[in-house]
Amino acid sequence: MASLALTLADIQTEGRDVVIGMLIVGLIIVGVIVLGELAGRISSRNK
Repeated sequence: MASLALTLADIQTEGRDVVIGMLIVGLIIVGVIVLGELAGRISSRNK
């Protein structure tokens, strides 16, 4: 019974790490999009 609890704890920890990794990647993608939009708006102002 104890080994089952340890296995479930490992699965939960691994799942949490995957979710956190996905959130970080999503934030990076959103950051790149925002930087691209800002660069486009700044360059269109200079014309």
